[in-house]
Amino acid sequence: MAKILNISEAVSLALHAALMMSANPDRLVSTHEISTVLQGSEAHLAKVLQRLVRAGLVESIRGPAGGFRLKKKPSEIYLLEIFEIIEGKLAEDKCLLSSPICPEGSCIFGGMLDSVNRQVREYLTKTRLSEFRNLSLPRKGGKHGQNKKNH
Repeated sequence: MAKILNISEAVSLALHAALMMSANPDRLVSTHEISTVLQGSEAHLAKVLQRLVRAGLVESIRGPAGGFRLKKKPSEIYLLEIFEIIEGKLAEDKCLLSSPICPEGSCIFGGMLDSVNRQVREYLTKTRLSEFRNLSLPRKGGKHGQNKKNH
């Protein structure tokens, strides 16, 4: 089934991994644990986490008792920061085509693309990781907890 809003798997992994780390601030969270909960590739997740480490958002500790943890407080981390570490600057495309063909001001989608872009940017810019403290991800295969925000 097609999606209207398509956020990459890498961004989704990064956001959810950061959420898991924010829920467990006093301990290291392993790649294996995160990938098990998120039901994703451990290798892909490791690459995503290394991007977060290189950007200075996450700390990595090696070894058998190692893992990952946030270097900042969840209240200091906006979702846009995580998104842009993984994908680069959030573009504000006015057209879905690589080369727009509609005459200026007469897009087939009207102002919808501009409106959706603004809404997404506003949400990512204003939403902090700490706003999800009541949302608990399952541990190795349970059900998600609930919060007022969807993810």
